[in-house]
Order: sequence, then structure tokens, then C-alpha cells
Amino acid sequence: MRKTLTAIALCLTAAGLVAPAHAQLTGTLQKIKDSGAITIGHRESSVPFSYLDANQKPIGYAMDLCGKVVDAIKSELKLPNLQVNYQAVTSQNRIPLMQNGTIDLECGSTTNSVARQQQVGFSVAYFITSVRMAVRKESGIKDIGDLAGKPVATTTGTTSDQLIKQNEKGRTIDVRNIYGKDHADSFLMVESGRAAAFVMDDILLAGLIASSKNPANFEIVGPSLRDEPYGVMLRKDDAPFKALVDKTLVGLMKSGEAEKLYTKWFMNPVPPRNVNLNFPMSAAVKAAFQTPTDKGVE
Repeated sequence: MRKTLTAIALCLTAAGLVAPAHAQLTGTLQKIKDSGAITIGHRESSVPFSYLDANQKPIGYAMDLCGKVVDAIKSELKLPNLQVNYQAVTSQNRIPLMQNGTIDLECGSTTNSVARQQQVGFSVAYFITSVRMAVRKESGIKDIGDLAGKPVATTTGTTSDQLIKQNEKGRTIDVRNIYGKDHADSFLMVESGRAAAFVMDDILLAGLIASSKNPANFEIVGPSLRDEPYGVMLRKDDAPFKALVDKTLVGLMKSGEAEKLYTKWFMNPVPPRNVNLNFPMSAAVKAAFQTPTDKGVE
């Protein structure tokens, strides 16, 4: 009887009437199933998204979110003992390492852009960074119009002046850009009074302020000159895997778990230095949680 049933099953499968086991698995899910392992790409210093703690272990907001994705993959593939490997990536090699199969997910601070979508895929956005400006509280600067005639710090290779001019309120003002060799140098110009403002991603500004000698002396002000969505990066055109990643992240957003993780990493002291970014959830992030989207920035 067993041989007869087996023969019937084989015939039905050959005829296309019964799908073979795991027929639905393709792409990254098939790769993970076959290898029994998943490799997470992480950053080493993208605080608080993805960075190394005192024990050189990758931690952060993005890493926690990806940990939930890994749990979903274990459940989906029925692999409770799935091996999780970690691979440090940089801005330069993260896309190539995704394309060549070295990493399966990249959990860091990568902006989902239309240009990058030609090379890789992205999950729904889990963070929205806004380009704003850091100023000394005593400066009285609150808006772009207040920068008229003043020196504005920008890091070499960035385009703060262009972003200011693109904003409606900034089209008629004139600012003088002074250039720092890196973000720390640019912030130092504001700290020392050489610049009236430093225009950059708000979360990076928050980190610089929190790490400064006197955080209470500074604030982040003004409208967003541009919003940029951060997403989990994955391989391009891998619909089943993306669907699982998105379903997990959207579930965390709808349940309130993602907001709890946000509070953990942005509103509380974080290791290893116990610095508190004190960075409340912006309206843009709240909107991204309420209406998740994978739309890339132009």
C-alpha cells in the first residue's frame, strides 16, 4: 500500500497537480533553508541603529528589528536552530556584498533611494531621517530665514547650501558655507561660534549634541530640508523574502513593539557610553509607522 501511495504521489507531482515539498521557496529563503544559516550585514558605528558594544557584539535599533525578522524566518522555515552569522559592512561594500550573496539582510542606516532600488531591494521604512540644523540655543535661530548672512557649517562633500536653496523659505536668503573635514569638525564650528548652524541628518546631529561637553547648550531646529527613509536592505526582486520581512516589520509597527524599541534606543541611555540621544519620535517616523511604505527617495 505504501509503495502504491508513493507511486501515485510521484505521478501527481510529475503532472503538476501536487507541488513538491518546499516548491514555494525561492531566492533567499531557499538559500537559508539549504544552508541552515542566515548572514546579517551590520555597521560598526551607526549609533544607535547598528554598532558594536564593548564586547564587539553588533547591537542597536536596526539589529533588534532584524532579530524579530530572524525569528519570523525560523518560524516560516521551521528552523528553530537556524544559525545566525554576522558580517560587518561599510557604505562602500554593503551593496556588492548583498548582490554577491555574502549577506542576506543589511541592518544598519541605509537610505532607500530610487537609484539604489536598481541594484537592491528594501523593506518598508523603519526610520525617517530629516535634514535639519543644529544651533546654539542662545543664537535665537529657529528657521531657515534666520540664517541670512550667517556662516553655515557643512561637511565636505555635502550640499547643505543646495538643500537650503531648494526650500521655499531659503530661496531668497544668502548663506556662507564653511567646510568641516568630517561631521565632528563641522559641529565643532558651531560649538566654537565659527558657524551659526550645522545642517545635516537630524539623528546624526542628535548624536553629536549628546556626545558634546554641554548638550544643553544646543538644539535641533528648523523645517526638514529633506526626508530620507532607512530600510532593511535585501536582494532585488526577491518577492517572497521581502514579503516576510515587510510583514514582520509592519506587525511590529501596528502592535506598538516597534515604538517600544524606538524608545529603548532613542530615549534612554545606550551602551557602551550610556549616552542618551533624547531624540523623540518625529512626525515623519510616526507617519511611517502608521502607513508603512517602501517608497524610495529621489
